[in-house]
Amino acid sequence: MNIENKTVLITGANRGIGRALMDEALRRGAKRVYSGSRSEQRHDDERVTFVKLDITDERDVRETVGTIGKLDILINNAGIFMPDDLGDADIINRHLAVNFFGPLKVTQAFLPALMRSKGAIINNLSLSALVPVASTPAYSLSKAAAHNLMQAFRALLSAHDVTVHNCFTGPVDTDMTRGFEVPKSPPGLVAAGIFNGFERGEEDIFPDPYSERIADGWHTSVIKALEREFAAYVPPIAEAALDCCHH
Repeated sequence: MNIENKTVLITGANRGIGRALMDEALRRGAKRVYSGSRSEQRHDDERVTFVKLDITDERDVRETVGTIGKLDILINNAGIFMPDDLGDADIINRHLAVNFFGPLKVTQAFLPALMRSKGAIINNLSLSALVPVASTPAYSLSKAAAHNLMQAFRALLSAHDVTVHNCFTGPVDTDMTRGFEVPKSPPGLVAAGIFNGFERGEEDIFPDPYSERIADGWHTSVIKALEREFAAYVPPIAEAALDCCHH
């Protein structure tokens, strides 16, 4: 699949990587880009439609589904990022609400549309989904949970020709990471790397110089072998539930 002539929804598209993904999708010839954000925004390109979308708000999610209708590509990008030391349960819960339950709600809501279009789900995760960063453990565990969630969707949706792509980004130069003094990639480079990997059909995408160092080792790892092995254990009841969702 490629981006050209496709209808795309990007959550958290008002800034940072989300905004860069929107611009890159337009550059690659997307037919329509729905820009999800909690705040009003504008874009000069007539192919862009703003949708008010707080991914933790079920009403917002329902209304967005009704607004969009047909969808080819869902990009789960919205997220929060705060340093912590696991000492504040509220910070952990906030990360899980946005970075785990948010993508779960949005993905479930758009499954019928994606199954009809035989579309794709792209998830902007982080290398910290694979190994926690000591200064941001709540963020890391929420991204690890989202990674596991999307691996499960990948197995469940494979029979319905919906592909699931997880992007493991390294540090990116955005408002979110201001104050972290580490080498960072520009958002535009990361957005291009995400779509390059998607258009090559990669399940797991390492879109920037920092992350791509581990790509070869990851693709041939025992973890990927186990994922393929465990994906065979999709129970018939799960297939039946997805068929009901589709129809």
